Amino acid sequence: MSSEVARILAAAAHGEFPPPDGSTTILPQPNRRDAGVLSFTAHSVVFLDEDPEWIRAELAAASTDPLVASMTPGFHAALVARTGRYVNTVDLMTVASALPGEPEIELREIEDEDHPRVARALKYRDDVRVWSADGGVLVLGRGVAGRWEAAVEVDEDVRHRGLGRALAMAARQLTPDSVVWAQNSPGNARSVRVFQAAGFRPVGAEALLVAR
Repeated sequence: MSSEVARILAAAAHGEFPPPDGSTTILPQPNRRDAGVLSFTAHSVVFLDEDPEWIRAELAAASTDPLVASMTPGFHAALVARTGRYVNTVDLMTVASALPGEPEIELREIEDEDHPRVARALKYRDDVRVWSADGGVLVLGRGVAGRWEAAVEVDEDVRHRGLGRALAMAARQLTPDSVVWAQNSPGNARSVRVFQAAGFRPVGAEALLVAR
């Protein structure tokens, strides 16, 4: 990861955050795919290849409170109209350090790029790897600004047995980096609890602008 967005994320992963001064940092996109908004405590980062003056004007129009302007529906609607992209949701950003050792559950890697879960992951990440377990799936790949990201899925009929936590923990053991990230919809409390139980800690929020 070599972009300024990547540098900010890497620092946040190790507990070093932008200054909580109520300001917004505007940066170019780290690549053609990745664009969006990051929100830390009293500091936002907009990474988008658009006129910074236009972005600041839309932030001012979205809210008189600079602490929340970057995550308001009005600001996101303006970004969508301007870029033709769309925002899926505002996610909680969490991160955890890598762990040594082997996963406690048996995993089988899926190498078929036509597999539905692999094909879906390739739309949003590079260097994707996918493993299946009895009743669950773990995805690892390089997402925003090249960071390693994890996602898990657990079948409904095997929930509440610790599988989700085990898959999230396995992500910490399988990541090639010193840390691994995860994004959770705040409304999906079950997913938030799973990743927190596996040692992922919240560092901020993000709204990604996804190309159509």
